Amino acid sequence: MNLLKGNAIVGQSGGPTAAINATLSGVIRGAFECPAIDTIFGAINGVEGMLKGTICNLNEVFADEKDLKTLENTPAAALGSCRKKLPSPASTEEKDVAVFEALFAFFKKNNIRYFFYIGGNDSMDTVAKLSAYAPKVDYEMRFMGVPKTIDNDVAGTDHTPGYGSAAKYIAASMQEIIRDTAVYTVKAVTIVEIMGRDAGWLTAAAALPAKVCGVAPDLVYLPERIFNFDEFYEDIEKAFEKHPNVVVAVSEGVRLADGRYVCEAVSDSGLDAFGHKMLSGTGKALEIAVKNKLGCKVRSIELNILQRCASHVASLTDLKESVMIGKASVRAAARGTTGKMMCFRRVSDNPYRVKAVSEDIQKIANVVRAVPAEFINERGNGITDAGIDFILPLIKGENRPEYRDGLPVHFVIKA
Repeated sequence: MNLLKGNAIVGQSGGPTAAINATLSGVIRGAFECPAIDTIFGAINGVEGMLKGTICNLNEVFADEKDLKTLENTPAAALGSCRKKLPSPASTEEKDVAVFEALFAFFKKNNIRYFFYIGGNDSMDTVAKLSAYAPKVDYEMRFMGVPKTIDNDVAGTDHTPGYGSAAKYIAASMQEIIRDTAVYTVKAVTIVEIMGRDAGWLTAAAALPAKVCGVAPDLVYLPERIFNFDEFYEDIEKAFEKHPNVVVAVSEGVRLADGRYVCEAVSDSGLDAFGHKMLSGTGKALEIAVKNKLGCKVRSIELNILQRCASHVASLTDLKESVMIGKASVRAAARGTTGKMMCFRRVSDNPYRVKAVSEDIQKIANVVRAVPAEFINERGNGITDAGIDFILPLIKGENRPEYRDGLPVHFVIKA
């Protein structure tokens, strides 16, 4: 082992999940157990905090093991998050070079030799850029990406921490919505908009109740297939032949044949810091379209951020795996691994089992992992048994967080 003594820093970036703090706990636990790491610092608001020097000593914050357990059951990013895009490490522009110089000056000042960044595609871009810039600096460091995203669209891994809990919430919510809408005899369409810009993994989870309790949305539409309004109306009419209450699950990122998002018919919300179109209104756009075309009762529901913060129904499998992959990232870095992202490899389906491995982050960053074609039915309006079987193990297990006066107890890191 190439033992590199020094301190570590961990940050969280991008949209939070119900399991991102479990991964943070895993990284902290791994650092506590690592003889090469003296102190692990937490970056408040990711790389933005590093550039400002706003950090906290996690050895002191989590001196009590009980607090780490509470952290694992706390939603959102306990260290705060950011969506800052670093410039190209190849840039020679003064303002771009200054960003990297400031970050590495910060690392040197605090004797930081280990960098762990918990996030999704854009966060892995940050790790990749820092790793690529490091050879220009006479300072040895190890950079590790630790995945998280409810979207499950990060390449190189079987699935991402955070997805299982979001999928569990979506599946449970869809089951409840279907039960509720089934009590009436009046023709009605309920459209449930689910997160997912480029990949439909979250929306696919809406179909899980079909295998467990025999109910599921009548129609499921993902961004992986072109959305056609005429076929959509035909699908609804066909579903009406079975029962009066039709339930539709749709990804926010479904597109028309010309590449436009369906939601663009309602509004243009602009771009985020990484150049991604900010989406909203897909469910509402379809609600208006169905009302105008079919004239029946229609309503739309947007699950919104509840998909990523409903820790009270988190998947126990997801939480355990999140801690596991966080600890594995520290062990890998201590062995000399750098410029990698930790990934899950599914080694068995029955019984379900995964192991943590590392992959080259340069091949992973900014690559979107779509739902495989074999998980989507031929019509493009439903999920196959293969898709359900792949997702189902990820939502299993019920977590038992601590409650106080009827509400879950959360841990708050005070900057």
